[in-house]
Amino acid sequence: MQAGVGELIRRWRDRLDPASCGFSKSPARRVPGIRREELAQLAGVSVDYLVRLEQGRATHPTESVISSLARALQLNRAERDHLYRTAGLLPPGDALIDDHISPGVHRVLARLADLPVAVFTADWHLIRWTPTWAALIGDPSAVPGPLRNLVRLIFADVDTGDLVHPNKSTLGSHHLESALVADLRSAQVVHPHDPRLSRLIRDMRLQHPRFEELWQRAVVGVHASDRKTIIHPVVGEIVLDCDVLLVPGSDLRLVLYSATPGSRDSELLEFLKVVEPAAGGS
Repeated sequence: MQAGVGELIRRWRDRLDPASCGFSKSPARRVPGIRREELAQLAGVSVDYLVRLEQGRATHPTESVISSLARALQLNRAERDHLYRTAGLLPPGDALIDDHISPGVHRVLARLADLPVAVFTADWHLIRWTPTWAALIGDPSAVPGPLRNLVRLIFADVDTGDLVHPNKSTLGSHHLESALVADLRSAQVVHPHDPRLSRLIRDMRLQHPRFEELWQRAVVGVHASDRKTIIHPVVGEIVLDCDVLLVPGSDLRLVLYSATPGSRDSELLEFLKVVEPAAGGS
């Protein structure tokens, strides 16, 4: 008999390495894999809902829940598609922007856990981050959903308070704006029928004149290494290198901050890990 959603989740949860998920692997652990509470935290669902899902009492999980669980469980594409079908959902097709994070990228994130690193989709929606990213930039789990999209955040120029710490770019804001608009143009060619992407482009063109200007000009921009000053409420200004890396074979982008070894900024980054511990998430 085919396993149900709850049984699949339990199996895959039991095989996860806590360290690869950003959790300590202490001798006190007496069960394999990660705890139910830890999976709930990674997937952004309540523990109570996850309990009901694993016990088969929640029978109609939404696409967003299944997508979040697939990322948190570090499923490969075949496993992800199987989870979707078992839940009675169609797996994401090639026409849609893929937000699946491969096990290889999960391993990279685990190895880079001491650095501020985040994973974005082709339409620049934030889907994963390291604890150090949350400590440096602000905890994305506290940010309203729409503002987890970098395009909306940059062009809307809204006051996010302490939720997202401000920064200054050596290259200037125009460079990032041009690169983001160019990225959305490229994404539209590859995913012309993706509803989330279409809605984002429509909203940005209607609501933000600067975006519309760059869109009409068919501006071409690329992401280059930048040097940014993060204005942190606890430690003040931290100057870091910022790089955007493309994940081969996918639409994903990794944004990574790093400090010059032995510098004051490196020491401040180390200090932040202690005074502002935060769990990575999605």
